Amino acid sequence: MSVWFSASFVVPQLQDRWGLSSGQSSLLTIAVQLGFVVGALALAATGLADALPGRRLMCLGALAAAVVNIVLLWAPGFTVAVGLRALTGACLAAVYPPALKEVSSWFRTGRGTALGVMIGALTLGSAIPQLVKATGGLEWRVVIIATSVLTAAGGLSTLLLRSSGPYPFPKSAFSLRAALRAGRDRRVVLANIGYAGHMWELYAMWAWIGTFLASLHGFANRPNGAQLAALAAFGCIGVGAAGCLVGGRISDRFGRAQSALISLACSGSAVILLAFVRSLPLPVVLVVAAFWGFWVIADSAQFSAMVTESVDQRFVGSAVSLQLGVGYVTTAVTIYLVPVLADASSWTPALLVLALGPLVGIVALIGYLRSPRPSA
Repeated sequence: MSVWFSASFVVPQLQDRWGLSSGQSSLLTIAVQLGFVVGALALAATGLADALPGRRLMCLGALAAAVVNIVLLWAPGFTVAVGLRALTGACLAAVYPPALKEVSSWFRTGRGTALGVMIGALTLGSAIPQLVKATGGLEWRVVIIATSVLTAAGGLSTLLLRSSGPYPFPKSAFSLRAALRAGRDRRVVLANIGYAGHMWELYAMWAWIGTFLASLHGFANRPNGAQLAALAAFGCIGVGAAGCLVGGRISDRFGRAQSALISLACSGSAVILLAFVRSLPLPVVLVVAAFWGFWVIADSAQFSAMVTESVDQRFVGSAVSLQLGVGYVTTAVTIYLVPVLADASSWTPALLVLALGPLVGIVALIGYLRSPRPSA
């Protein structure tokens, strides 16, 4: 998944190379999100997510993403680069949703923890751009080549899996009517709404927490403040890997929706608190930001687990792809909106708008818990 953020690693260098504005720089990330949405919905609509073995889809998607990513080396400017980033996201749609399905096929009990570990790995990968920035960065061509090689190697490694796990999902020919009917199940719909609320908050936090921290008095007045802020941002995002594990443990013991509710309540409270404590001593602000980073991702795997356990088992791949597509659409809105609000007003409204996502998610999960379980 490292090519997802490969352009984010090197935005300052690309800004100098192509004369990008801040809005254009944001679009390099947003393009990946929207490309992923198109790819995920295409997987769901065509039935490929259920018709082909997940490990093969993952391999093909990773190899295609690696190729598209490395073509950035020859991109003449912003317009071509945005198109390539969108194609990269579309290719990665053949990696992430099938991976959720493949991991789920190995676990009946403990599925929440297993998916939490997988999302925890994605979280650490998402934190790497901040670590690169904190260490002074790398030449942009090196980053593009390295991430392409890593993605190709990751895709090829899936071929070492000769089969799915001991609890495979039923294979079926694709039926659009049946897949749509499965996706209209009340519990699936509510899980997807909850996931959209979670995603409203998540990627905006990952994209802009470094910029927010760099604006704080404790960092802005230091000669090496930008690097220290990036290192702090790496910690605030990376701690979410532990949050994924904790969320998975809570999920397996008390329930998927209950775990997600706790996470949303904690992350929503943290972002509201963070909006009003910016002037407090830096250690206090960093503790609140790290608490936010811990819980903002802790529920992600559980929404996927809820769908894999609620939907018609013949259409798990399509249902997960649809869920991810819906969620990633919302990320494009807040990735763009947060810096606009911060520039036009302050970080207080920019952070408060993110709390709307957890609020919507909590309402959806309460409805999910009140919905009758499907009969066996």
